[in-house]
Amino acid sequence: MAKSLLLLLGDSSSLTSLAAVLLVLSVRIASAVGGEQPLSKIAIRDAVYVLHENASIRAHPLILGLKGEDTEWVAVDFESPAPAEDDWVAVFSPANFNSSTCPPIDPRQHAPFICSAPIKYKFANESSSYYTKTGNASLEFQLINQRSDFSFALFSGGLSNPKLVAVSNIINFANPKAPLYPRLSQGKSWDEMTVTWTSGYNIDEATPFVEWGVKEQTQTRSPAGTLTFQQNSMCGPPARTVGWRDPGFIHTSFLKDLWPNAKYTYRLGHRLANNSYVWSKLYSFKSSPFPGQDSLQRVVIFGDMGKAERDGSNEYNNYQPGSLNTTDQLIKDLDNIDIVFHIGDITYANGYISQWDQFTSMIEPIASTVPYMIASGNHERDTPGTGSFYDTNDSGGECGVLAETMFYVPAENRAKFWYSTDYGMFHFCIGDSEHDWREGSEQYRFIENCFATADRQKQPWLIFAVHRVLGYSSLAYYSLMGSFEEPMGRDSLQKLWQKYKVDIAFYGHVHNYERTCPIYQNQCVNSEKSHYSGTVNGTIHVVVGGGGCKLSYFSESQPIWSLYRDFDYGFVKLTAFNHSSLLFEYKKSRDGKVYDSFTISRDYRDVLACVHDGCEPTTLAS
Repeated sequence: MAKSLLLLLGDSSSLTSLAAVLLVLSVRIASAVGGEQPLSKIAIRDAVYVLHENASIRAHPLILGLKGEDTEWVAVDFESPAPAEDDWVAVFSPANFNSSTCPPIDPRQHAPFICSAPIKYKFANESSSYYTKTGNASLEFQLINQRSDFSFALFSGGLSNPKLVAVSNIINFANPKAPLYPRLSQGKSWDEMTVTWTSGYNIDEATPFVEWGVKEQTQTRSPAGTLTFQQNSMCGPPARTVGWRDPGFIHTSFLKDLWPNAKYTYRLGHRLANNSYVWSKLYSFKSSPFPGQDSLQRVVIFGDMGKAERDGSNEYNNYQPGSLNTTDQLIKDLDNIDIVFHIGDITYANGYISQWDQFTSMIEPIASTVPYMIASGNHERDTPGTGSFYDTNDSGGECGVLAETMFYVPAENRAKFWYSTDYGMFHFCIGDSEHDWREGSEQYRFIENCFATADRQKQPWLIFAVHRVLGYSSLAYYSLMGSFEEPMGRDSLQKLWQKYKVDIAFYGHVHNYERTCPIYQNQCVNSEKSHYSGTVNGTIHVVVGGGGCKLSYFSESQPIWSLYRDFDYGFVKLTAFNHSSLLFEYKKSRDGKVYDSFTISRDYRDVLACVHDGCEPTTLAS
């Protein structure tokens, strides 16, 4: 690959071929840092039935959520007459996974066959080293309410050659259709909050709404819209085949004309046909400040978190080991967080639809309390032949449908996942690296307009964020290209960052942490490292892709513009104290402590000051 790249670089007539080579190399980067979805290791389409009369598996309790809980621990007892090291236990939902409920999804399949992949699994000997001697063991699984019943299955033959030995009884939640897992998001104006949630109720069965209001005052009700999608909405396997699972119904309500900085309570409601009501528990949030308001404002930013299971299932290749630590640190500090940005690679479901429920359950304490804003990454969008900028199947056939439906963002067109949003003294421009961003593209025009419309007197802190590294990263793979960026990444954008004096640009995709000096055209334009005052002269670029997925290695040499690198899991917190003072902190997920930081102190005239390639034309005419 390196030799081909050098040959093309020496041939000015091969720009098209060069772009193709760079995109191929970028694909290799993505696959190298993305890890493997644990459920994809199961060759479920090759499973065979070898049910044994002396094998058994039983789960209890039979009914979950009798006190309204949306998650419960389940004990599973099982025995096998021929126990082996690679026996494993799968959780299926819906409970009936045999060939009577679905047609074949693969030409190789012959009845009896299994319809879909399980939603989670553990190896049989995880809790007892004596399993292979006694043939008896027990496991505990944590289940969440996912709108359907559950069963458990004991398999022999390992993940690559599964043989179904025994099937359990069926268990269920008391109300499987209950409204759950609210996700807040900023609306299209500063005084609007959106609430998105999931339930099992379609509109012909129940009317969805949100009951809300200022805490301890009269409550009002706002209607909700309802969306869903079908298996044929998926663009490829496994989302269209063994990874498919009914997503239920996704509802979004728009809470408008909010008072600034007010504490609101809310609960999700569904009015049934008989005029009875189904309610969620009570939640609360604080509304956004008025744009430009001078007050304490705190923002958290990270990418590439994914999900892990608290019961230890699905984790045998150390997949996304940091995601629970990141989640728990944010929950612990939630009183000191106002808004969260998760900039791409959200769940790493990779076409296994059940995992989106698992993720929204994991982040529920955060997303139900503060706006949880997302960006689109390769693991949400990229599917061959669907118009993504990268022709890979990193999304497992989801092609953006899950991200666009499960979360609300204030984009004009959610299939084109770029948008702007304001929070007090911050103006955020969120890009979509899975669509073309180069000069002349629709997204490029959006980005420039987003920068140009920032009122820096009211909102001095201008932030750009996108999933892939369109700026600077010393990832080992990037260093092979010598450009330390996503191919064609900053070619068109760096003049916009400079012209509009973008303060900080954030990226995920690369699973580590790195901060640059204020930089323009590969050169540090400010010699400070921990405190910037007055005119900064360039944009600080930050990779913050260590939210939870498998870490990415740095190049052996550290470029001069790279001020701090950390091969660990973590996130960034920005604190705006006022219009003149901003604190940047990088915290590790394992302990929540600060490991890198800097401050910016400046006045409005410093923002207006002339910088190289960022000066308005002037005249001496009087």
